[in-house]
Amino acid sequence: MSSAPAVPGVEVRGEWQEGYEQILTAESLGLLARLQREFGPRQAELLQRRAVRDAELADGALPDFLPETQQVRQSDWQVAPPAAGLVDRRVEITGPTDRKMVVNALNSGAKVFMADFEDSNTPTFSNMVNGQLNLRDAWLRQIDFTSPQGKTYALADQVATLVVRTRGWHLPERHVLVDGEPVSGSLFDFCMYMTTSAQIAIDQGFGPYFYLPKLESHLEARLWNDIFSYGQEALGIARGTIRATCLVETILAAFEMEEILYELREHSSGLNAGRWDYIFSMIKKFRTRGAEFQLPDRADVKMTVPFMRAYTELLVKTCHDRGAHAIGGMAAFIPNRKDAAVNDAALSAVRADKSREADDGFDGSWVAHPDLVPVALEVFDARLGDKPHQLDRMRDDVQVTSAQLLAAKATPGQVTEAGVRNNVSVAIQYLESWLRGSGAVAIFNLMEDAATAEISRSQIWQWVRGGASTAEGIAITPEWVRQVEDEEFANIRASVGADAFTAGRYEEARELFEQVALANDFVEFLTLPAYERLG
Repeated sequence: MSSAPAVPGVEVRGEWQEGYEQILTAESLGLLARLQREFGPRQAELLQRRAVRDAELADGALPDFLPETQQVRQSDWQVAPPAAGLVDRRVEITGPTDRKMVVNALNSGAKVFMADFEDSNTPTFSNMVNGQLNLRDAWLRQIDFTSPQGKTYALADQVATLVVRTRGWHLPERHVLVDGEPVSGSLFDFCMYMTTSAQIAIDQGFGPYFYLPKLESHLEARLWNDIFSYGQEALGIARGTIRATCLVETILAAFEMEEILYELREHSSGLNAGRWDYIFSMIKKFRTRGAEFQLPDRADVKMTVPFMRAYTELLVKTCHDRGAHAIGGMAAFIPNRKDAAVNDAALSAVRADKSREADDGFDGSWVAHPDLVPVALEVFDARLGDKPHQLDRMRDDVQVTSAQLLAAKATPGQVTEAGVRNNVSVAIQYLESWLRGSGAVAIFNLMEDAATAEISRSQIWQWVRGGASTAEGIAITPEWVRQVEDEEFANIRASVGADAFTAGRYEEARELFEQVALANDFVEFLTLPAYERLG
């Protein structure tokens, strides 16, 4: 079996498998080393800037639109025109990069497939490298395979446009070291894709397209833009070939949407309303601020509540003012073919959600399951007709204030015992799946990923820390949460069966849940301590 090529200052610690020599080449590792040395210090500075900002928010500060970038917001400029394959984005499907998912998503009938190296993908070394192999094989149309059950998977003639979501700035790739330190997960994902798939995509009339997660400021977007420019020059690719859609999934980014588009304007292809991480961010950033920012049960925090409504309408207005696509949020429902009533009610809710987005001016939206593609297509087809998007629909009627973006207290609903129990059960079940290498898992008819699990565990932390009680009058204390854990743990054991429970990592998942939900100090991202438990 081959091993990693020798590149000065680079050490590959991940277990080597057949085929890795096609991804981890001297060129890709050499470029990764240059990117890490050039941009790693800036990344570290921006992460430290996040920590400083968090401390300011904990001390009572509130975010606002930046006075120092007022000129950007008031001046006349546009992002680059839509790139090939990104003109019509009315339905996008998302999912991890395993071989079956890649084929099914590309064949789903969606216009775009967001291949995810982040929230729906456990970052084992094999997942990250094999994912890159799968994406390269998809571009080469060499991804046909037969499952162990004998089912054949092959690409259709017409497939979705492939877009890649890298990991966020906070996640390292500890299986690859440069000068003795783990490289940035973001840079690893970007570099491997650029060196193995970018030219193939370009040769087919498309390009290397990305989704950028969890940005908290325009300075982080500026860093990405500089990385794009560096990577294109290093690989002899024309400037502006890369296109990136930024997920607006943090409350701080909501105040800098225009600036984020401006920083990436020659590489920008729009913004996405990353709803689940956005809710998590609202909890996380104001977790110590008491009742003013305490949200009710996760199920009650819908897209129609005031602070979510303000953010999505501002996103559409901002994008269309600047000639950029506005992409709506995820429909996470997983069809239940065994229960028609549940299925019909959920599909009706999905249709209503997508209709609201289409009516608001979004140019497309996300789904998590191929069965939801026809539902979302029907809605956007009815709205768009033969038009590829709604970029000509200006939302001059929208005027969003800082107070509206921060109006968490206006969210209707209650904290209930059922809500606590759901959070505990979902978080433990998700973490168990994540530890086994699967970052997207169906739980209670919803596709759960790291973002939704973050909501579940951070709500528990906020409710405990804030001394909240349920609507039934139960004080949410660490002791009571552990009692709920005992009961929900028993329910999980009964549900999966003794053999599966024993073979799984449920005890470890429970330990991890307590670490991220009940510790005195809030853990910034649950994936950080979880990553330490991976092989």
